[in-house]
Amino acid sequence: MISKSVEETGKIARGMAASLKAQSASATVLALSGDLGSGKTTFTKAFAAAYGVPEDDITSPTFVIMKGYDVDKNGFKKLIHIDAYRLEKPEEAEQIGWKALIADPNNLILVEWPEKLGDFLPKAAKNISFRFVDDVTRRVDFQ
Repeated sequence: MISKSVEETGKIARGMAASLKAQSASATVLALSGDLGSGKTTFTKAFAAAYGVPEDDITSPTFVIMKGYDVDKNGFKKLIHIDAYRLEKPEEAEQIGWKALIADPNNLILVEWPEKLGDFLPKAAKNISFRFVDDVTRRVDFQ
C-alpha cells in the first residue's frame, strides 16, 4: 500500500486494527520493520487510537523499551508497544518478560525493530514493513 500522508498511514493502521481478533493460544504480534522515520510510530499511534489509546499517549519507547496500555476490544486486554532498537542481543528481551508477554492471548503486541529479537520473534508474527518512497510517500507492505 502507498501512503502519501500521516492521515493515510493512519487509515491503513485503523483498517489493520479493526481486522484483528485475539487468538486463543498466544499473543498477537505485529512486527514493524523499516528505517528511522519510515512511519512505524505513526502507524502505531493510529493503531493504538483505534483501541482507545489517545495518540498523544503513544511515543516511541526507545529508552524504556516497552509501554503497555489497557484496552478492551476484539478480545484484547492489553496493547503493548515495544521498541527493540536498543537491544544489543535477542536474549535481552527476557528482561521485559518477553516469553510471558507472547504467551498471553489477551495481549496485542506491536514491535518496532523486530529483527533485534532474532529467534525470539514468534513465527506467527504479522510482518509489516515500511519504506521511504520520497519525502512524503511511504510504502507499507503486509507479509
